[in-house]
Amino acid sequence: MNAALVGTALLIGSVFVLTLLGSPVTGILSNVGSSIEGGPYPGNDVASDDTTDGATTGGETSGGETSGGSGTGGSGTGGVINAAPRDDLLIIKTGKMTLQVDGIGAAITSATERIDTLGGYASGSQRSGSGEDAQATISFRVPAARWDDAMNAVRGLASEVLTEESTTEDVTSQVVDLGARVRNLQATERALQSIMDRATVIKDVLSVQAELTTVRGQIEQLTAEKAHLEDRAAYSSLTTTFVLKPAPVLVEQQGQFDPASEVDAASASLVGVLQGVATAGIWFGIVWLPILIALAVVTLIGALIVRRFRRSPFPEPVGN
Repeated sequence: MNAALVGTALLIGSVFVLTLLGSPVTGILSNVGSSIEGGPYPGNDVASDDTTDGATTGGETSGGETSGGSGTGGSGTGGVINAAPRDDLLIIKTGKMTLQVDGIGAAITSATERIDTLGGYASGSQRSGSGEDAQATISFRVPAARWDDAMNAVRGLASEVLTEESTTEDVTSQVVDLGARVRNLQATERALQSIMDRATVIKDVLSVQAELTTVRGQIEQLTAEKAHLEDRAAYSSLTTTFVLKPAPVLVEQQGQFDPASEVDAASASLVGVLQGVATAGIWFGIVWLPILIALAVVTLIGALIVRRFRRSPFPEPVGN
């Protein structure tokens, strides 16, 4: 009888205690669930312990901004998830410009100095042509944070901007994916290494070693791809082509007229004419003059013969 009374009292007390502690326990479990749902992933910040109070008072967050509290009556089930900051984005920026300048050499020097001041560097250059057709192309790597400053700095060297083009590519998701794949492969590598340490049969050792080699090769490849994307996002590429500014028409005509060159050209033309006359005289004296003399002699002889026949009378016939 006493045992039954004690059991009944304990049961009633347990129900009473659970009734009193029901709301706090529910809140704690809810917070734990929110932490499990959003905690381990970057960009999913879980609300602190005063979330319940914030929801009850209208959902105020630090900085005086409203988190959009739904007025749940202090249930403590709503975790605040903040968007990833802009600095976490990995953006690859690429630009191309064609600029008219007064001097190519001076423009290259000034552009290189300005980019160096911004923390960038020249990664390659090429020059071609001569005179008015000369041009040079130089590639710069610029810190992503100074991209606009670099564009303005190089653009300021031009007397005229002929072409300008810029593109952007968001590779944040690719880098995150590559990082996750690398971590998974590293876990696989550790597991295979553990198996390798326990393997005793040569066949098993060789099989595990082959798998380890494959996994490590994949880790190196993905790590290199990730590093390449991060480097391209950290330093943007700007390719600039410099061409000479065309000279005014009057200056160009004045530059084209050179008296000394004209005298040389005229002298060369006169010498050419005299050489032609001398060549014709030589051919006439050696080839045509003997032929003409021979023809004249033949013609003269023929004329004399004809005149002789005309002067001699025909003989009279013998008379009857």
